[in-house]
Amino acid sequence: MKGEYDFCFCIDHTINIMILTRNKIYEEYLNKKIDINPFNKKNLSTNSYDLSLFPELIFYTQDVLDPKLDNPYKKIKIPPEGLKLNKGEFCLGASMEVIGSDFYVPIIHGKSGIARLGLFVHVTADLIDIGYKGRITFQFMPTEDVVVYPNMSIGQMTFWQPLGEITLYDGKYQNGKGPATSKTYLDYEND
Repeated sequence: MKGEYDFCFCIDHTINIMILTRNKIYEEYLNKKIDINPFNKKNLSTNSYDLSLFPELIFYTQDVLDPKLDNPYKKIKIPPEGLKLNKGEFCLGASMEVIGSDFYVPIIHGKSGIARLGLFVHVTADLIDIGYKGRITFQFMPTEDVVVYPNMSIGQMTFWQPLGEITLYDGKYQNGKGPATSKTYLDYEND
């Protein structure tokens, strides 16, 4: 019966979106298709790998940040007794683990227990380019005063199977050694 809402949905049932499970992450780590260093089997979760906090944070030192500039910042070491992050004070951290894959797309997530303390961990820009290798930079936004400690479990990473031809990342953040500030200003150098 024809009517004003005639349309057709065509669905390709051959496309599968796949997230790796704990056992598959471990298998692909052993097969050298996922790089995690240092690797700790205890950090494998149901379908992710837990990431721990590198003992250094970055705080921008001016109130207005400009994407066309290399904004000034200061680095602060996190002491063993912890460091209080003040409510609303944005900062950058990094994973202890050097991580990456030429075969899977890593995605960063905050840990639910940390979010329940009021610390938002990486709520934007969670997609890591396939081919990136390095420490992962975290964006922290505390909604309450909260203490962080070196090596605490702070985030988790899932791995997703890509669909289509792979072009490996070779960009400005490759080989991250610790928390990295925005390098967006490099995109404007030829303006």
